[in-house]
Amino acid sequence: MTKVVYVDAEGQEHAIDATVGESVMAAAVKNGVPGIVGECGGNASCATCHVWVREEFASLVGTPGEMEEDLLDLGVSDRRPTSRLSCQIPVTVDLDGLTVDVPPDQP
Repeated sequence: MTKVVYVDAEGQEHAIDATVGESVMAAAVKNGVPGIVGECGGNASCATCHVWVREEFASLVGTPGEMEEDLLDLGVSDRRPTSRLSCQIPVTVDLDGLTVDVPPDQP
């Protein structure tokens, strides 16, 4: 298990144990993390799982692919340099302690 911490707009932390291989979005939805909707089920066709990856983890999660870039450009109201769709971040042992901020409003 890998610990993932989701921080909501009010600063409340929601720490969960995620299974290696599942997405950061799937772990959030399965555990009822507020603000992560995952409307498309992880198919990278919406932006309802947008998160801001904390800077110290940005290099570990990598950069968005072309399709993800398009969704972030069009579907996210507050895009930041570390914006990612959590459905596109696979949980790995290297991400233990991953902390992401959940925007106050998803599209």
